[in-house]
Amino acid sequence: MNHLVVVLPGILGSTLKDRDGMVWEVSGKAALKAVLTLGRSLKRLRLPAGIGDEHPGDGIEPVALMSDLHVIPGIWTPLKGYDRVTKRLNSLGYAVEKGTLLLFAYDWRLSNRYNGALLARKVDEALDKLGPDAKVSFVCHSMGGLVARWCIEQCGMAERTAKLITMGTPYRGAASALEQLVNGVRKGLGPLAIDLTEFARSLPSLHQLMPEYACIASPNGLVKTTETTLPELDAKMVADAMAFHGALTDSFADQTYAILGGKQPTATTAKIADGKVTCYRDYEGEELYGDATVPMVGAARKGLTLSSNTLHRVVEQHTSLQDNSTVLDMVESFLTSKTIIPRNVTATEPQLIVPDLALAGEDLEVTVELKDTTPRALKVALIDENGKQVESRSPAISESMTIKFGGMTPGAYYVQVSGISVGAPVVPVTSAVLVMDCPEV
Repeated sequence: MNHLVVVLPGILGSTLKDRDGMVWEVSGKAALKAVLTLGRSLKRLRLPAGIGDEHPGDGIEPVALMSDLHVIPGIWTPLKGYDRVTKRLNSLGYAVEKGTLLLFAYDWRLSNRYNGALLARKVDEALDKLGPDAKVSFVCHSMGGLVARWCIEQCGMAERTAKLITMGTPYRGAASALEQLVNGVRKGLGPLAIDLTEFARSLPSLHQLMPEYACIASPNGLVKTTETTLPELDAKMVADAMAFHGALTDSFADQTYAILGGKQPTATTAKIADGKVTCYRDYEGEELYGDATVPMVGAARKGLTLSSNTLHRVVEQHTSLQDNSTVLDMVESFLTSKTIIPRNVTATEPQLIVPDLALAGEDLEVTVELKDTTPRALKVALIDENGKQVESRSPAISESMTIKFGGMTPGAYYVQVSGISVGAPVVPVTSAVLVMDCPEV
């Protein structure tokens, strides 16, 4: 197999460790307990101001993809793990041990530019091992699609990429990220609550999940984040996040397959008042829905209408897109489709000449002509008015042939020409004829 598939998780979807051990691996039931203890890790996970597209050098490294439900409450939607999508790819013959499957764990705190460049290096190495003509297809969930887009469009991977398949990727961002960053993130139960606000605001990646589309209400209609002032946020980080989106283009659109969750109530627009953000589900008076995290208007590329046939919708929430059997069926079909144009098959269109009237006891002469097509055998049938076949012939016809039917009794008949063999289809042609008694002299 001369093809590599890379799986990219979304934000929070990779485990992290430092020299002292794992710093982010909680999943399943352990995630509930982590709400109470996560504060102890924040000093290690929080990024320094002005980090930009760099690594902080804090010794934290990604390890593997999350296999079970994982969440940092208030940072992003709780997400199922990536075991099921991995197993589906294994069933198609892609495997890590064969070098045809790469499960790309990345430090989701960092800028998507940083991770996109790292991804390009890793994919180049993997493709070189498969051969000079090897291609890669990316299967991405959520923010992973943004990492892959940067890798493809800005890191020279377009020529080596076959397909980009995304599940719930916020191509133009999500209003929920704006709400979390501005309002702050304080989660927990009563006195056990923890404040994740400063941690959240230190992440370039979370800023790059903010909406690029116009979503903030103003006296002049909806405006973008760069066209207004966002309370509490670092203006440079906001501007840089929107510059990230601005650098992405539609240069790879023809090879992109976007799977969207839909029919779920989803924050889409926002209003800023008294230093706080309030989100609303409508967009210019109409509820367009989404996957409960990424709104429909944020799930499509810039310049793409929501009616585009390149958007593949499924009724599901963001948390479970990568675990949904229908979505996995779509991923499989996209991966296994071939770049083959089937041979154009031209249908044979016979021309039929039948008299309107014929006399009983005399031969009925029927002429069949073929124009601009190769010679072939056709079925020429005589059918009575009750639909019963009276007689049929199967002559090989080149350009023109006259066939005679005899011994007919008075009544109405149909002459039908159709195909009899496998090959180019034949357009059936039917003509009616009335057979009359011979008039007495």
